[in-house]
Amino acid sequence: MSKVKEQLGEFAKKLVTSGLVVGAGGNLSQRDGKFMYISPSGFDLQEIEEDQWVKVNIETGEVLSDLKPSSEVLMHLECFRRRPEIDSVLHAHPTYSVGVSSAGKEIPSMFPDFPAMIKKVSYLDYLIPTTHVLADAVAEVIDGTDVVVMRNHGVLTVGKTMKEAYFFLQLTEEAAKVYTVSCSVGTPRILSNEECEDLQNLSSEKYRAKLLKDTQ
Repeated sequence: MSKVKEQLGEFAKKLVTSGLVVGAGGNLSQRDGKFMYISPSGFDLQEIEEDQWVKVNIETGEVLSDLKPSSEVLMHLECFRRRPEIDSVLHAHPTYSVGVSSAGKEIPSMFPDFPAMIKKVSYLDYLIPTTHVLADAVAEVIDGTDVVVMRNHGVLTVGKTMKEAYFFLQLTEEAAKVYTVSCSVGTPRILSNEECEDLQNLSSEKYRAKLLKDTQ
């Protein structure tokens, strides 16, 4: 089994078992030279076999497999084209992130890991999925962020490793969950910009961020 396909299979299962996607919802891809491998359309992510990952030429968009790629293939291609340094793209439909953002809110920083590891979250108002319209909107913001929250839809993350992209997705959903719980019991106490900057400058957090980028 190739390393790329092995990692895709591993993290596809994680997306389902962690509850970040349900069944055939969500999609993921990983760069392999001038190509990417992406989840096939309509498949339950945890049931994808090694030979079912769809190979696509990043520059041309040519599909080099018999199966049809995820319907969000254009969005993945734009991420790899705009960010040559990234290795992985994840797209899921996490409950709390979709809930908070669809209420017109942004996901605030309420615990150290979130602002320390994620410097910026971009938000897109609802655009019809699986189209070049959404892919173009993602392309416009992905240069400046590793996390894109799409209201009434889902979350997209990118990373220099699959592990990093997955961690960004986990953190975003956890932050949305903490905010939701806090709102249900009282008035949330949001970390200030100064507090967030202090967290980002901690040597321990910088070391942890480096590990995510270096470790596959």
